[in-house]
Amino acid sequence: MTVRYFAGARAAAGVASEPVDLRPGGTVDDVLALAADRHGPVLDKVLSACSVLLDEVAVRDRSVAPRPGSVLDVLPPFAGG
Repeated sequence: MTVRYFAGARAAAGVASEPVDLRPGGTVDDVLALAADRHGPVLDKVLSACSVLLDEVAVRDRSVAPRPGSVLDVLPPFAGG
């Protein structure tokens, strides 16, 4: 699957996107934990405030398992109007 980072999440991760190999039955929470382990405590802190989209649909239950080839978008809070 692919993880795409936006705005402050992109800055914290140091990449715009990256592939993630997720074990069968892995969840969105697992993907985010892998990302935090890979990129460190700054991204971990940012992730705690982020919304995520799985294949362009907002994820409210992070225990959902992405399908192979899915795209997970990591979106930090936005300000402005």
